[in-house]
Amino acid sequence: MDGAELTGKTVLITGASGFTGRHAVHYFQGAGADVAAVVRRPDVYAFDKKVGIHVCDLNDKHQVRELIKHVQPDYVLHLAGKNSVPDSWADPLLVLETNVMAVLYLLDALRSCPDARTVIVGSRLKYTPEPGRVPAPPHPYSLSKALEEMVSLSWMSLFGQQIMLAEPGNLIGAGPSTGICSLLARHVVACEKTGKTEAFRLSGRHNTRDFLDVRDAVRAYAVLLLHGTSGMVYPVVSGVERSLGEIAELLLSMTDAEVPMRWDGASSGPDGAGKQEELSELRRLGWQPQIAFEDSLRDILSDVRARQGRISE
Repeated sequence: MDGAELTGKTVLITGASGFTGRHAVHYFQGAGADVAAVVRRPDVYAFDKKVGIHVCDLNDKHQVRELIKHVQPDYVLHLAGKNSVPDSWADPLLVLETNVMAVLYLLDALRSCPDARTVIVGSRLKYTPEPGRVPAPPHPYSLSKALEEMVSLSWMSLFGQQIMLAEPGNLIGAGPSTGICSLLARHVVACEKTGKTEAFRLSGRHNTRDFLDVRDAVRAYAVLLLHGTSGMVYPVVSGVERSLGEIAELLLSMTDAEVPMRWDGASSGPDGAGKQEELSELRRLGWQPQIAFEDSLRDILSDVRARQGRISE
C-alpha cells in the first residue's frame, strides 16, 4: 500500500485507547494521516501530541453527531465495542447497546459525510442464523455481532454509504490484550520475577486457533479503507492454525524460568479461522501477513517484561 494515499486525510478511529486502537493510531499517524482518536476517557492512554483526542460516548447519538460534524472524516475505523463473552451474560443489554446502537449512531451521523469510507470491525464469533430454524445464538455477544453486521450492511443498502466489514481472527501482539498468548506471557514473566509455582491452566494441548499479529490486522484495515468493496465481509486471518501446545513450547523456549502449566480438558479441532481461501480477497487487494508468529510472541514477552520493570535480554 502506498502511504501517500493517506497523507493529509482524516482518519477517525473509535476505541482508540484499546489494544488494536493503539496500534491503529500509531500506524495511521505514521502513514501521514490526520488521526482523530475517539475515546470515552482521555486519561486511559497517552497518545502522541500530534494525535487529535476526541472524548465521546458512542452510545449518545447527540455526542456522535457533534463528533462527526466537527471531524468530517475521510475514513472511519470502528474498533469500539464490548468484546467479552462473560460480560455479555452479565449485562446483555449493555453489550447489545454498545455493539449495535453505537454502530447505528455512528453510521447515521456519517450520512453527513457521503464520501467517507468506513470499516466496521466485527467478530468471527458472530451468530449465523439458519433459515427456517429458531435463532439459537451461543451467547449474547455472538448475537450482538450478528446484529451489528446486519444493521451495517442494511445502512449501506438504504443510504448508499461506503461500508466494509472486517472479521479478525485471534489478534496478538504487545499491549493490553486478554488473549491466551498475552495471558501465558504474563505467567512466564511472573515465574521469571518471583518464581511463581502455581500452574497456568490451559485447555487441550492440541486445540488450534488462527493467530494474527495486530499490526498485520491494522494494515489489512487500512487496505480495506482504501480499496475494499463496499458491502463485503473480509476475514482478516493468517491462514495458519496453531495449537496451544505449540504456543506454550515456543514461549518456554524464550525463557530460562521454570514455568508450570496444567492441561485440562479434551482437545478440539480447528476453529475454522485459518482457511487459505478466506485470504484470497485481501490478497487480491495486495495484503498478506508480514510478521512471523515467533516474532509476535517475542514482542509480547518484551512488552510484559518492560511493564513489570524487567529489561529483556
